[in-house]
Amino acid sequence: MTGNKYILPQKSSLQQIKTSDINIELPQLKNIKESKAVAIAKWLMHWIDNDKNVKPNLLLPSKPDLAYLLGVSIGTIQNALRYIEDLGYVESKQCIGTIVRDRNNTNASLRKLTSKREIAIAAIKKYIIDNKFQAGQNLPSSRSISAKIGCSANTTRLALEYLSTICILEHKFKNSNENGWVVKSTDFELDDNIDENISLVKKVEKDLKDYITNNFKVGDKLPAHEALSQQLSVSIKTIHDALKTLIDEGILLARRGRYGTTIVKMPNDKNIAIKKETSIFAPAVDTAFYYYEKTQNHIKKLIAENYEIGSKLPSIVELSKQLDLSPNTIRKAFHNLAKEGYLAFSRGRYGGTFVIDIPESDEQTFKWLAVNPKYAEVYKNN
Repeated sequence: MTGNKYILPQKSSLQQIKTSDINIELPQLKNIKESKAVAIAKWLMHWIDNDKNVKPNLLLPSKPDLAYLLGVSIGTIQNALRYIEDLGYVESKQCIGTIVRDRNNTNASLRKLTSKREIAIAAIKKYIIDNKFQAGQNLPSSRSISAKIGCSANTTRLALEYLSTICILEHKFKNSNENGWVVKSTDFELDDNIDENISLVKKVEKDLKDYITNNFKVGDKLPAHEALSQQLSVSIKTIHDALKTLIDEGILLARRGRYGTTIVKMPNDKNIAIKKETSIFAPAVDTAFYYYEKTQNHIKKLIAENYEIGSKLPSIVELSKQLDLSPNTIRKAFHNLAKEGYLAFSRGRYGGTFVIDIPESDEQTFKWLAVNPKYAEVYKNN
């Protein structure tokens, strides 16, 4: 586990500020000496600093609402929010929004992926040092810099504007176009903690390995995804993606239903083979495949006994209720049957799922046990 203190906010528990609650004069965006994004960013910072009703952990108005209020594009608002996020005023989190940050508590933050903008800022600093630029020297155009550091032109421009804000660069012209960037100071440190190759999932993979090493032993069952999500302050989806890697590495064994996810090898054990008895259960991905196949075999029988060529099947929602299965399971079974040439899909008012061939309904299989087929074959022969 890391030593950082992360928070995992729930959108339902956060209060969002409305644009009607903004009680300061709107920014002047005509004939200005800086980009609209920077002007809006400065206006947002002034508002957050001076409005007593804007408190930490409140959600800012949505980007579309702010764009409509100020008469600019959503992209411009996005750039302005990135600008003030770099300065520590807010933090953004996908599927939640932009949250006013508690600047008096710098130890607690949202856990998130290192942004492209942060990577670009670190890369430009390194570019200045590596090429021995001195104060007063002109930099190439932002497009040239973007090509050298491997970032998009827009991300590079945002990074340059941020470096201008903290007095590392300055811009000679009225508007911050791609030319005119000048080094103002080389008195800065490189950001060694920015790793462009590590994603949030990779970070969580490492933390999960530390968590397992410090709290569990081989044979223990791992907590549910939701509990791990709270423990590591990330979404359940991120936990799911990180666990997949640990399963592929042979550290965990995932089984459907109440069996859950079991530790079969400690993360620091490099050469220990998985115990043979743990392999009696089929991998979760295989049992999931069998489950879909079982469903489609059931639908094949349903078609053979109740429908003719050209008949229209009930909708996915209707069949899911009828068979007590999830719509996603029915959908996957439909697609598999379409690939086998039994069903065809049609869109529009008179569209739906139609039978184009009658399947055989006598397919039998023993692999419906959640057991590895290799072991099932041994049991069958005995």
